[in-house]
Amino acid sequence: MIIKFPNAALLIIDVQNDFCPGGAMEIAGGDRIVPVLNRLGFIFSERQGRVMATQDWHPSGHSSYTIWPEHCVQGSTGADFHEGLDLRPVNLILRKGFRKELDSYSAFFENDRRTSTGLDAYLKAHSIDTVVLGGLATDYCVLYSALDAVALGYKTIVLSDAVKGLDSPPGSVEEAFRTMREAGVIISESGDLL
Repeated sequence: MIIKFPNAALLIIDVQNDFCPGGAMEIAGGDRIVPVLNRLGFIFSERQGRVMATQDWHPSGHSSYTIWPEHCVQGSTGADFHEGLDLRPVNLILRKGFRKELDSYSAFFENDRRTSTGLDAYLKAHSIDTVVLGGLATDYCVLYSALDAVALGYKTIVLSDAVKGLDSPPGSVEEAFRTMREAGVIISESGDLL
């Protein structure tokens, strides 16, 4: 697969302690994608691509805690990036879900589907036309970020070996991949880029 640099960005979604083994919303094997993302981060950086990482950043009593266990509370260890994730290539950390009454699965929009996170403007300011996604969770934040990216006109690639899902309810990971393909998202593997 051909990626044109420097017009490509790597978007690392929510690789945080609360989504990794031992965390409040543990994703089985969530930490196994970290080495893949680290390799990709340095490749993008070396080729003058952009590297961004998103971080769930919820205040205490966040509205999402009526659906999900309390997770990624601002300033907590659970909200920290996984210790193995190398942030040196990262150009931008985007915190989302910090409004108490409004959650944010997507890296591009809050869940009201109107409030922008500012990511689209940032990418356009850097002439980015291709977005490559990895991270957690396939069936939630990766899914919604990918769907928004393709809807905003970006060539959008999700790397199947650089994502892990909650699979809650069962089958939601498979459904997420199907939905992304139908929307025009390219599903690939990191080996195709490396």
